[in-house]
Amino acid sequence: MQMRMEALLQQRPELRMRLAPQIIQSIEILQLPALELQQRLKQELLENPVLEMADSPVVEEEQEQVAEEAPQEDRAKSDAEFERLREIEDIVREYGSQTYRRVVDPTETDRKYEAMQNTAARPISLQDYLYDQYSLLDTPDDLHEAAENIIYNINDDGYLLPREADHPEDALKEIVESMDGRATLRQAEQALEIVQSLDPPGVGARSLAECLLLQMRHDHEHTLVREFIAHHLDDLSANRIPKIAKDMGRTLDEIKDAIAFISHLNPKPGTAFSAEVSPYVIPDIVVELVDGRYEVRLEDDRLPRVYINAAYSRLLRDNNTGEAARDYIRKKIQAARWLIESIEQRRSTLYKIARAMVDIQRPFLERGLAHLVPLKMQTVAHTTSVHVSTVCRAIADKYIQTPIGIFPLRFFFTGGTRTTDGRVRSRKSVKDIVRRVIDAEDKQNPLSDDEVAARLQAQGLDIARRTVTKYRKALAIPSTRQRKAY
Repeated sequence: MQMRMEALLQQRPELRMRLAPQIIQSIEILQLPALELQQRLKQELLENPVLEMADSPVVEEEQEQVAEEAPQEDRAKSDAEFERLREIEDIVREYGSQTYRRVVDPTETDRKYEAMQNTAARPISLQDYLYDQYSLLDTPDDLHEAAENIIYNINDDGYLLPREADHPEDALKEIVESMDGRATLRQAEQALEIVQSLDPPGVGARSLAECLLLQMRHDHEHTLVREFIAHHLDDLSANRIPKIAKDMGRTLDEIKDAIAFISHLNPKPGTAFSAEVSPYVIPDIVVELVDGRYEVRLEDDRLPRVYINAAYSRLLRDNNTGEAARDYIRKKIQAARWLIESIEQRRSTLYKIARAMVDIQRPFLERGLAHLVPLKMQTVAHTTSVHVSTVCRAIADKYIQTPIGIFPLRFFFTGGTRTTDGRVRSRKSVKDIVRRVIDAEDKQNPLSDDEVAARLQAQGLDIARRTVTKYRKALAIPSTRQRKAY
């Protein structure tokens, strides 16, 4: 039996959904927080020559008047600008692919250099800080490479930990093995001693106990604290204070004094040199109480006001303009219009969502976290007549400033727990109640999770013990044993 292979051309009807470029851009603009949108607009101003930034309200009014005269071409700037564009077009037509370079005025300020001068310098890393100190010391030459390897293997917390081995002491062995015989273990130990003498105190330690003891290197008085750190840190983490006192043959007061001393030591000496920078939050929405009503406004004053330069529209109408130039200008004007419409749509959508959220969460704004209302995105979507996916994108990475603080917009969307009287309380408010119940307990006789659940049930919250445990762990509250005060 022979099989015949042949190519056939067939038509098949098919229905697909594709997002138009304008819709994709609107979605992207909607998701951007204020700072990122500001950067996006600045980038668009650089890439799209038809876009201009209004320097003052007067300029905007003048551009609006021009727009009324020529509604299809947006706004104008000046006839001189138009003539300059015509000259540039003639140069391009005459010289073809030759590169046109702007003559730089020697008196003109170098903006890039100014930006570099005004940019904050990158903070020095812990490793570079240690190496700078080590390079000033008079140390044997045969220790330099080992010390450098040790320094640049110290993590950002200030510890020298092995990459693969289970025992902290094996960190030096790994470094020696990586050096292929250029240093011995004894030389690495000597280099480590030098590194551990550098600032900050405790750096280069291989365990918490070693880190704390290094910080007490020059303290010869607190022998009790030294013994405590060397042998009883595990008991301290489990809050077994009476056991520590019994094993050390000391009173509870002496042990408490030792714990107070240890609390002033730094368990992570390298964190002061962390390269991580706390994010700078600019709220996209501001809520203010005015005459008993919560007013909502968008905080978009920092966004550049953009408009379409009508000089390009005139160039588009000019019969002397080449067809290639017409196509280019037409595409850029269309892209600029889409951008402006997307920004306006973002403002409208954000305001509607924020207005609905504020109206629903008024009890929280007036009385605090315990009165946070359970809220789903579907509720806001139904109130504002937008799709739930639009709500999800609109609240992403955005913040709202209220009279009681600044919160992420996602903070206000939370599930609920039904009370015994049929009401629903948000999970965040229930967590806050759990925290307050534990804060008010007798620290010498702390409440168990069962007892916390019983107290919540007395307040009308029917919550199981395992739920209390889950909320307590989410709040980073220690267990009953660890909370006990002696």
